[in-house]
Order: sequence, then structure tokens, then C-alpha cells
Amino acid sequence: MSRKLRVAIVGGGQVAETVHASYYLTRDDVELVAVVDSHVERAQAFAARLGIPHAYTDAALMYQECQPDIVSVCTPNRFHHQHVLQALENGCHVMCEKPPAMTAEQAAEMRDAAREAGKVLAYDFHHRFASDTQLLREQVVAGTLGEIYVTNAKALRRCGVPGWGVFTNKELQGGGPLIDIGIHMLDAAMYVLGFPAVKRVSAHAFQRLGNRRHSGQFGEWDPAAFTVEDSLFATLEFHNGGILRLETSFALNIPEQSIFNVEFCGDEAGATLFPAHIYKDEAGKLVTLSQREAADDNRHFKSMRAFVDHVLGAPVSIADAEQGYLIQQLVAAIYRAAERGGSVEL
Repeated sequence: MSRKLRVAIVGGGQVAETVHASYYLTRDDVELVAVVDSHVERAQAFAARLGIPHAYTDAALMYQECQPDIVSVCTPNRFHHQHVLQALENGCHVMCEKPPAMTAEQAAEMRDAAREAGKVLAYDFHHRFASDTQLLREQVVAGTLGEIYVTNAKALRRCGVPGWGVFTNKELQGGGPLIDIGIHMLDAAMYVLGFPAVKRVSAHAFQRLGNRRHSGQFGEWDPAAFTVEDSLFATLEFHNGGILRLETSFALNIPEQSIFNVEFCGDEAGATLFPAHIYKDEAGKLVTLSQREAADDNRHFKSMRAFVDHVLGAPVSIADAEQGYLIQQLVAAIYRAAERGGSVEL
């Protein structure tokens, strides 16, 4: 191409700097031209640290003056919808942090807007880009595990309430561990399974620890302002007869500090996601069919690379707008089921 892709970042927080901007700076075919943040000092400091020429608090002015080709949306969940739509309206391809939005209806509108604009909209569900996830997906397609009828996904922290940002504010975040960390393992599991159609969702959510404690592994928070669930447990029933059980928590009395993994149980073999390990039983003995020594930790940059390469026309898979909508739809159904204390039909 004749010129570099011009990139702007909306939301100058931690993930914007450590993931999005850091990745863009590794490429010689893109250039970071602007950052937008609601706090002028934060925007200016972000730009100064990374050598970005322009810092704004007004996104409309940024689009008018900088005319980016790509925008990374790294704002709090509540603002994803408006910032993605604004970027699409200005003719930009968009990489948005997860979750896609606050509601399934918003995610559907974002998907439709991307289609109408003819632009790429991707979400940073980075765990699906790990070599481990790609390996298991290939083996599932090849039939190595047979029919997978039970999947267990866990995104658990014993004392991991985030002490920064708006993670404990339901109005700004949309929920707690489910929409923050559980959504990642849910996406990875659904990706490996090939996004089977979901028939029914049941769930139970709890707020037992975050509203009583004030400090943990990731700093301090105000228990009086803790308005999200601190743990949630859900079961998804598929039309093919299989089930997926999801467990997620910010705070839960478990022995491990954290667990982020997915187990797949098929009628030919089983598998664990991180690191990828495929195994079966033979006369009471565990036999390993395939195993990676360590989990792939370069997941964030692989997700970003797939997005940029896709924008440039490479035939690579991304976490696209349609799949983002499907995951958002499941998250919404899980929360509805938890509120009812029963099940929701899809």
C-alpha cells in the first residue's frame, strides 16, 4: 500500500497502552496519530509517553483533523456502543475491547453498522488466538475428541476484585466477573466448540464477599459501592445435547489464587485448554495424545495482529462482529437467568 494506516486510540487507560498502542508500535505499516480521553491530562501524558503527535478530549474534532483508518476503542464498557458507532460513521475499521457492549441489542446494532459501513469490527477476545486454542479447535474439527458433551469453563479469582477503574460499578460496567473475565473463557470455549446453538441457560449469581471486604490481590475498593456480582455459576444447554458449565468470580473462597482454563470431555478423548493437553483413558491409565509444555502467553498481540492483517486483506480469522453479538447475547441470557433464579430459553 502507498501509505501507512493511521491509527487512533479512544480511551487512554492501561489496556490501551499495554496492548493496543504497544502492538501498533511494533508495525511499520501503521502509525499512531492520536489518542482521545475524557481527561485532558491523561490524554496528553499518554501521547507524550508513546510519542503520539495528537491528544484530544473531543473525539469529533479528532476525526475531523486526523482522519484515522483504524480506531481502538478502550473505554469503559458503558461507552463501547457509542464510540464504536462513531468510529464506523467516520469510516474507520474498529478494534474494540471486550465486552462488545452493555446489551445484546447494542451489540447487534454495532454489527449491523459495521456491515452497512463495509468496515471491519473486531473484539479483543484474545484467548482464542493462543496457539493452545488453535490446536484444540483443529483437533475438535478433526474428530480427535469425538462428540464433546461436557465442557467446564472457569475464570475464578479468590481475592481478585479490581481496585481500579469501574469494575465494581454495575451501571458503568454492566456486571462483575461474568462480563469482565468469565466472558473470556466463555468465548474461548465456544470458539473451540464451533459456536454450537444454545437451547437454554440457567444461572445463579452471588454477592457475598465484595460488599463486605475492602482489599485483596488487586488493591482496595469501597464495599458500599460494590454493585456487581462477586461470583456466578451458569449452565448452557446446547441443541446438540451437550452442556457447558461456567464458573467465574472476583472473590470466592477457593484454595487457588486464580484459575483460568477450560476442560472438554468428549466420547473419544478429553482436553484441557491452557496449556493444551489432549488425553484419553486406556484400561484405567491416562494416555496423552498431544501436549504443549506451556501455555501461549502472546495472546494479546496475536489478537491485534489478526485484526490489522484482516484489515489489510489477509485471509485470517478474527473475533468478528457477529461472534461478538453471540457472546453478548449469552452473557445477557446468563444475567437474566441469574436474576430469575431459574432458566432462560434462547
